Amino acid sequence: MRRVLPSVAIGALLIAVWWLLVILTASVIFPTPLQVLAGIGELATDGSLWSDIGASLFRVGAGFLLAVAFAIPLGLWMGWVHGAYATLNPIFQMLRPISPIAWIPIAILWFGVGNVSPIFLIFISSVFPMVVQTTAGVHAIERRYLRAAENFGVSRYTLFRQVVIPAVLPQVIVGMRIGLGVAWLVVVAAEMIALHTGLGYLIIDSRNAGNRYDLVIAGMIVIGLIGLMLDGAMRLLEGLKQVRWRYAR
Repeated sequence: MRRVLPSVAIGALLIAVWWLLVILTASVIFPTPLQVLAGIGELATDGSLWSDIGASLFRVGAGFLLAVAFAIPLGLWMGWVHGAYATLNPIFQMLRPISPIAWIPIAILWFGVGNVSPIFLIFISSVFPMVVQTTAGVHAIERRYLRAAENFGVSRYTLFRQVVIPAVLPQVIVGMRIGLGVAWLVVVAAEMIALHTGLGYLIIDSRNAGNRYDLVIAGMIVIGLIGLMLDGAMRLLEGLKQVRWRYAR
């Protein structure tokens, strides 16, 4: 309770300030917290909230898992083989700063309007942090561990499996946390080209269809809460036996 109470208190204070500002400005458009809560109840009652959450989680999950399957092996290879790093790193450093939103026209051109385009955008947004972190993790391995293994005459396969991968796992987890956070961050932009489902579409449609800002704020709050839960789930990986040496407390 002592760890949770400060966050709850700050949240309650922000809600009170929000409510007070709406009342003082006599806004007829921006909703009060109670109106947003009623909007969430409306969406939950008609079932659209759950279908939108499911659609967003599916797209983020698919894009993120594809990024994991691509980025981690590539990052290990780039970190282990100097030629691969020297060749591919400049390309990744050039592509990494490009906003995922800038890829929207390319996604539509390649994949059309549908689920594949948002999944591609989420893949693009999350793959680069994982490649960078995994590569940095391999480069950060202390050479004495590698030399000690070589002195025992272990094969390169055993060296990679029992020394390199355990040593780099904490950095991989950091990259996955960052990648998942960025993937969930761009869900609104990604679902601007989706098939009328998802939390991102809910926000855009609520704004365009009658200025329902209560539903806009409701969608934003739901996205934030789910993002918090996803990050908490990723942090559970820090308790795995294979990485306890790095996160032990």
